[in-house]
Amino acid sequence: MKWIGALLFIGATTWLGFEWSSKLTRRPKHIRQLINALQVLEAEITYSQLPLHDAFTTIAKQIPKPCANFFQMVADDMKQSSSDFDELWEKCVSTYIEESSLSVNEKEILLQFGRTLGQHDFFQQQKHIQLTIKHLERELQDARDEQDRYGKMAKSLGFLTGLFIVLLLI
Repeated sequence: MKWIGALLFIGATTWLGFEWSSKLTRRPKHIRQLINALQVLEAEITYSQLPLHDAFTTIAKQIPKPCANFFQMVADDMKQSSSDFDELWEKCVSTYIEESSLSVNEKEILLQFGRTLGQHDFFQQQKHIQLTIKHLERELQDARDEQDRYGKMAKSLGFLTGLFIVLLLI
């Protein structure tokens, strides 16, 4: 019975290590999706001159989840709610960060971007989008470095931690 418990414990810690590694792998992918979404938003605002609600709906149809869910949620909330856009944006960003593998840094970048969204003319808005994309590209590089540095280690560390604790307890 002791051995079954030990194997289950090692299996659980190994699984946690693989989950950590998976999150590290998903983060660059989610940042790339967000960068692509902002590029589409820039095109929609600059060339199509769509209102934000329509632009968000268009973006949600063109990009994969979870980023598509975020933009659809913003569009739906804009349609249903008459509250302040900043509050709406902050609530949607918080929900999006929980659903995705993005970090606190990306959340802060999105919150700063939301404060400028819809406040300026097309030219200024394009500058804000480009600035946000630059910040996200920096975070993308950091995420890739972190994935390279810690991805394999997380898998091994989960197994080895479980093994170490089991050996201590036996």
